[in-house]
Amino acid sequence: MSMLDAPILSLLLAVPLVGAVILAFLGEREVTLLKAVALAAAGLNLALSLPLFFGFQARGEAVQFVEQRLWIPTLGAHYHVGVDGLNLLLILLTTFLTFLAVLSSWTSVTRHLKGYLIAMLLLETGMIGVFVSLDLLLFYVFWEVALIPMYMLIGVWGGERRIYAAIKFVLYTMAGSLLMLVAILVLYDLNAQATGDPTFSLAALIAFSRSGALSWATQVWLFLAFFVAFAVKVPLFPFHTWLPDAHTEAPTAGSVILAGVLLKMGVYGLLRFAFPLFPEVVQALAPYVSILALVGILYGALVALVQPDVKRLVAYSSVAHLGFVVLGVFSLTAQGLSGGILQMINHGLSTGALFLLVGMIYERRHTRQIGDLGGLWEAVPVFSVLFLIVTLSSMGLPGTNGFVGEFLILLGAFRGRVLFGILGTAGIILAAVYMLWMYQRVFFGTSDEPANLSLLDLNGREVVTLVPLILLILFIGWYPGPFLARIQPAVQQLMGLFP
Repeated sequence: MSMLDAPILSLLLAVPLVGAVILAFLGEREVTLLKAVALAAAGLNLALSLPLFFGFQARGEAVQFVEQRLWIPTLGAHYHVGVDGLNLLLILLTTFLTFLAVLSSWTSVTRHLKGYLIAMLLLETGMIGVFVSLDLLLFYVFWEVALIPMYMLIGVWGGERRIYAAIKFVLYTMAGSLLMLVAILVLYDLNAQATGDPTFSLAALIAFSRSGALSWATQVWLFLAFFVAFAVKVPLFPFHTWLPDAHTEAPTAGSVILAGVLLKMGVYGLLRFAFPLFPEVVQALAPYVSILALVGILYGALVALVQPDVKRLVAYSSVAHLGFVVLGVFSLTAQGLSGGILQMINHGLSTGALFLLVGMIYERRHTRQIGDLGGLWEAVPVFSVLFLIVTLSSMGLPGTNGFVGEFLILLGAFRGRVLFGILGTAGIILAAVYMLWMYQRVFFGTSDEPANLSLLDLNGREVVTLVPLILLILFIGWYPGPFLARIQPAVQQLMGLFP
């Protein structure tokens, strides 16, 4: 049996769980062994995910690597998982960033290390489960599973205001999740009454929803319930206020996973569930959602411009960048959808790298205040060069991955509504302003702090953590073809929803 015939998706879900169980039986003082087991589990999952990318047939079946088993017969729930152009790159991003997040925690986390590593591996299982689920009940279970470890990472290993940030994160997410659960149960019940076949199968519920059995008002209310749940997770303006606090207080690895993967669950949920279930409602409300996205882009950029804390600046930049993603997908054009899906990956790479870099400087200086930093170029040249590359990627400079995604998004926005494209372009200009101004002050600005001039440059482990991200940023910037080719079938399927 070849690797492609193996139940890869089940293995991707199981390996982190097995790693977490092994960690649970190890002693808290076995520090090296704890780290080695966690890194091995994350590394094995990364290796297992690679055949998905190379084995995926862009011109083959819409959904590949499918596994389906009856899970709860009385409810009509199935263990149904699969891969297509929507989730393929997100799965790879999850395994890649989880491995780097564990590696980056090698020296930064010393308190309750075992619990921390267990939470990281459980979070990986939850996130992969969200991306691969093709059954609504299974999806909801994994959606909630991913919430708990992130709450722990922020609340236990976060900064001074970690409890406030963790509770705020949970309250926002749970409120949205409950709305989604109500919508899932209503849709399930209406389908069971109409067809006599109770099921949580996404394909069956899509067929029912588009059969004309649901009134317009019912479709609107169900869509809004899904939309709010996913908009909170994105987070889309005005549901964004939990994010800056969560990012600021989370440990470095937690911020990497939160920005790199967890936020993408919101946009993915919209594309996977809301779009195919309620395409007519999506088409009717798309201009209004695009306006919210544009407000998020401009608001996030303007607030980032005045942030004194580097990490909080990057957090508000995420609000703006995810606004771009939503603007792209709700343009309902092939270019916008392609750019939005690719930009989710690009944002995960560039913002994940930014949070890693900010964490590395915080370990050395124990401050993230821009006013306390300055003149770092002379002290840490390797760190400064890598930070510059990632900064340029976040700005969308040609030759980096950010340019490809933002160009496609703006092309889609202009084709949808010219005004939306113009306002989106203004957001890119503001991004260049706040990123370059931050970089100038931190690396070339003057400082009275002698500690800035005696900092140690990156060590070998830190370089190994960052270089793969830098290489992908440049590779996608120069040769996005293999990634766009794998996204294209899903984009064509989505475009078929909007004649």
